[in-house]
Amino acid sequence: MTALEEYQRLEATGLWRPELGAQRREVVVALGDASLTIKDFQDRPLSHWSLAAVARAGPKGQDPAIYFPDGDPDETLELASDASDMIEALERILRAVERRRPRPGKLRVWLSASIAAAIIAAAVVVVPGALLSYATAVVPEVKRAEIGEALLGRITRVSGQPCSAPEARAPLSALAARVLGDRRRGALVVLPEGLEDTAHLPGGRILMSRSLLEDPEDPDVPAGYVLAEAVRAAGTDPLEDLLRHSGLMASLRLLTTGAMPDSALDDYAEHLLTERSTRHVPSDVLLAAFEKAELRSGPYAYWEDVTGESTFRLIEADPRRGEGSRQVLTDSEWLRLQSICGG
Repeated sequence: MTALEEYQRLEATGLWRPELGAQRREVVVALGDASLTIKDFQDRPLSHWSLAAVARAGPKGQDPAIYFPDGDPDETLELASDASDMIEALERILRAVERRRPRPGKLRVWLSASIAAAIIAAAVVVVPGALLSYATAVVPEVKRAEIGEALLGRITRVSGQPCSAPEARAPLSALAARVLGDRRRGALVVLPEGLEDTAHLPGGRILMSRSLLEDPEDPDVPAGYVLAEAVRAAGTDPLEDLLRHSGLMASLRLLTTGAMPDSALDDYAEHLLTERSTRHVPSDVLLAAFEKAELRSGPYAYWEDVTGESTFRLIEADPRRGEGSRQVLTDSEWLRLQSICGG
């Protein structure tokens, strides 16, 4: 989806609500080549909507004009009449999208089949990488989170439901906040079996094996694994990992229907559980992350390799070896967290 040329780089102010019941806030709305970017007044992105998935709530002419990303009406953007240029641009895009929607009839079926075949043939021969890049670029965060939740549901069918002993929930949130930041308190999911150490999902979730909490004596060990997985996830797009594993047809299906094939999700869920991540993260990158997090790298390194041979650099250059980590958890929090699976 490409914005109309005369509207490129168009900006306006509006009122954005991230979810139902949340306080509306004034934002800057920027119309880009393939997406609508919602930013605060310090130019920090708050949300990205694919232009192909923008929908309007209420009839044309209603003031204010209210828009939402298709499939998530709880997130809204209100544009007052003084943002007429932005409203007109969005309305023209909506009309263009509507014109492209399939229409009943044999001609439509024939044309759709012909176009799809041509796209598939070109994609297979010429642009699989470009298609993958485009798919990962236009999928909004709400859809990524939805895909991540669907994957988690399939994973837990095999691993069992995530561990969530009541007394350990707060310490798990504290661990997430300490390593990942306060905004990601709910990012960690502890699986009772099936996972060797950690994995990450589209949408920001990080999966942990219960053994990382039950076996070590030092909370710096699971904190190190969470940090390393976050660095690994930041080095690539988790959705791209899924699409690359699932193949070209899965990317096409996501672009044309907004959903991943069930078979692709099932296969990738099995892959996450049975094949430990082998993506190498350079030691210097990890050491910089440990230093920024004020966390010792030695405990993580020795847990990875008890001999220290393959993790020698992380041990010798531990940025907090002398002064120790800034506290990860209190002793009582650590003891409660270790019983999260009821052990």
